[in-house]
Amino acid sequence: MKRMVVVAAMLVFSAAGVVAQQDQVKQTQAQMKETGKNAGALGAMIKGEKPYDQATVDVALAKFEDTAKKLPTLFPESIKGLKPDGDYSASPKIWEDKAGFEQHIASFTKSVADAKGKIKDLDTLKAELTVIGKQCGGCHETFRVKKS
Repeated sequence: MKRMVVVAAMLVFSAAGVVAQQDQVKQTQAQMKETGKNAGALGAMIKGEKPYDQATVDVALAKFEDTAKKLPTLFPESIKGLKPDGDYSASPKIWEDKAGFEQHIASFTKSVADAKGKIKDLDTLKAELTVIGKQCGGCHETFRVKKS
C-alpha cells in the first residue's frame, strides 16, 4: 500500500513538473512574441507604413527593456529539448554555449539601454533600431531554430 502511495505521489510530481516546463515555454514564447510585435510597430514607422509616434516608441523600448531583464530566466535547463507550438524553438546551443548566449543577452541589454532617451524622431529611430535589430537577429541566427 505504501509503495502505491509513493508511486502515485511520484507520478503527480512528475506530471506537475511537465506542466511547469510547458508553462515556462509558453511564457517564453509570449515574451518573445510581444517583443517582436513591438519591433514590428517600430519597423512599420521606419518603412513609412505608420507615422512616427513617440508613445509607440516608448512602449516598445519598455518592452525591449523588460525582455532584456527577463532573458536570463526565460530559458532554464528544464525546458531544453521541449518542442513548443509555433514556427520556432530554442536551439540546444542556448545551453551548450551558455557564455555565448549570455553575451548576446548583454549586447541586447546594452543596445536597448543606449537607445533609451536617444530616440526623438524617425532618423534617430532608424539608427537605434538598426543596432537593436542586429542584436536580435544575431541571437536568433545562433540560438533559435525554425521548424521545418
